[in-house]
Amino acid sequence: MILYLVMVIPFVILGFVAQRRVTGTFEQWSQVRGSTGRTGAEIARAILDRNGLQNVEVLATPGALSDHYDPRKRTINLSEPVFGSNSVAAVSVAAHEVGHAIQHQKAYAPLAIRSALFPVASFGSASFMPLFLAGMVLMFLGQTSIGTYAFLAAIVLFAFGVLFQLVTLPVEFDASRRAKGQLQELTLLPAGGQEAVGAQKVLSAAALTYVAAALAAVAQLAYFAFSFLGANE
Repeated sequence: MILYLVMVIPFVILGFVAQRRVTGTFEQWSQVRGSTGRTGAEIARAILDRNGLQNVEVLATPGALSDHYDPRKRTINLSEPVFGSNSVAAVSVAAHEVGHAIQHQKAYAPLAIRSALFPVASFGSASFMPLFLAGMVLMFLGQTSIGTYAFLAAIVLFAFGVLFQLVTLPVEFDASRRAKGQLQELTLLPAGGQEAVGAQKVLSAAALTYVAAALAAVAQLAYFAFSFLGANE
């Protein structure tokens, strides 16, 4: 337990702080209207059309900060505070999600890798803890061989989830880079002014959450690995 507190909890706290920062930054720049007057949905549509992505649909999705690009359905899904708002925050988030659609169009390798990892990462996230606990119990009961295999399988499955988190980092940073470039090229965001500053802050705050999540995942994997080694000494 002490090992877990030392290795993992600091990154969990960092993730909480990062999420609070995202929420606060988004709320702050949601109060600042973009000079073009276009909503997040309109901005997304303009960038998509400019890049020959007329087949990608822009949809509204429930919730807050639930924005995402679905590569299977080829849809940009914008949360209600983004879809119909013309704030700097909404424009920034909408452009970021379109950045993923552009990545898909251009066969951006990290996005393809992340998509390929998603099924096994999802399975690993759901199954690693039962396997991990089963391995601990079996080894405690003297079933060392079976327990070791269960323990090791849990760690391998979790490792796929960690790899998914790490691959997500270049995907998200690149999408933000593309978003800023598209906004400036289409003059949807004046360069060097207050709106550009706000967009940078919104996108940077969002990126911090992915960094925190990746660090927490790596720390948890290290904890599980140390626990496995300790159980087999």
